[in-house]
Amino acid sequence: MSLIRAANENDALRLSEIYNYYVEHTTITFEEDKISVEDMQQRIINISSQYSWLVYEHEGEVVAYAYADLWKSRCAYRYTLECTIYGANDMPPRLGIGTKLYRSLLKELETQMIHSVIGVIALPNKASVALHEKMGFKKVAHFKEVGYKFDHWIDVGFWQKFL
Repeated sequence: MSLIRAANENDALRLSEIYNYYVEHTTITFEEDKISVEDMQQRIINISSQYSWLVYEHEGEVVAYAYADLWKSRCAYRYTLECTIYGANDMPPRLGIGTKLYRSLLKELETQMIHSVIGVIALPNKASVALHEKMGFKKVAHFKEVGYKFDHWIDVGFWQKFL
């Protein structure tokens, strides 16, 4: 059985496990140090107080999460958010979890009067590009060598969707 629900502080351990895999082993996130459970709890509290943070449970275990947060801090950007999605490295393949989770997140953002959503993708990342484009995001920018992790430069692309 599968379930999409709002994240809460009790999810922080599992969410930090999912996220820290990407911190330690990939360039998908530009964070270089693992985050603590307490840091994840604070992120959940801060983001959930204004926007949406969802988790996907598969057979009783959280296997993915997605949230939206400020894209930029200036007031005029208040109707544009950045969305983020992470799945457990060992998540069962081909279940459509990313699509279902993003669909739910975008639906919630529509009710919050959000106009535009930005997906920021460290490149290359075929799976993330495919998911964003499947959800109707269009590539609007490509920045070369703006991140540096694991001793090499990383490009970043921006994908945008209007709600």
